[in-house]
Amino acid sequence: MKISIRRLEPHDDRTAFRSGNIELDRFFARYAGQNQFRHHIGTTYVAVDEGGRITGFATVAASELATSHVPETKRRRLPAYPIPVLRLARRAVALARLALVARVGDARDEPHLLHALDDAARRDAVGEVVLALERPAP
Repeated sequence: MKISIRRLEPHDDRTAFRSGNIELDRFFARYAGQNQFRHHIGTTYVAVDEGGRITGFATVAASELATSHVPETKRRRLPAYPIPVLRLARRAVALARLALVARVGDARDEPHLLHALDDAARRDAVGEVVLALERPAP
């Protein structure tokens, strides 16, 4: 099954997505679009299968990191002012996608999907700050 990673679009159906975590599902259905299209405070990247179904998402927002929070060995090469980073605020994979992974027997598939979402979300960033990584309960 081929998966493509792209930005969330206004016409995407977010209501059918189920990760197994009600808070992430609620955020995706109600707020991901508002935050991206109306308020411009975050961008959501989606993994879409060949049928157009969303199988995962990652939401990022612009942020900054004080250089005092960076390890001393890396700090020398950075400016004294806060550096721009992306904040990974939400990330989830659809239960249907996890079920497919279980049937096929390739547990490596889910991490690859999450890494692809992360890579798409962090292009051109100096770094990232991870606030929330949720996985559905087994």
